[in-house]
Amino acid sequence: MVWLQYLIFAVVVLLLIKKFLPVKGLENLTPRELEQLLESPKGSQFIDVREKHEFTGGHIKGFKNIPLSEFSKRVQEMDRNSRVVLTCQSGMRSRRAASILKKNGFQSISHLKSGVSGWHSSFVKGNK
Repeated sequence: MVWLQYLIFAVVVLLLIKKFLPVKGLENLTPRELEQLLESPKGSQFIDVREKHEFTGGHIKGFKNIPLSEFSKRVQEMDRNSRVVLTCQSGMRSRRAASILKKNGFQSISHLKSGVSGWHSSFVKGNK
């Protein structure tokens, strides 16, 4: 019976590890790199995966809101042939969204590694 507890514990640990592993093929962007992309957005689509109330409270200009809670159902709204640039508050939800895109055949996926919070602090500190 003790082995069952160890098995359950091992499965939980593996799931947690998988959640924090990097998404294969996901490009991590700095605020400066994102700023350059936004200056020349052709061929890219910008998606903010925060919930609607977070998005309306403040977002990066040029980003469309598709909340992570609706993301799997709305994947068809995005073009598989162009680059998808994701953001969220801290970078965690955008990584989950990137995994969903990968499973749906998207090839060119990037995200703002620091999320919107890093974007805002970068500009407050003047570290563009």
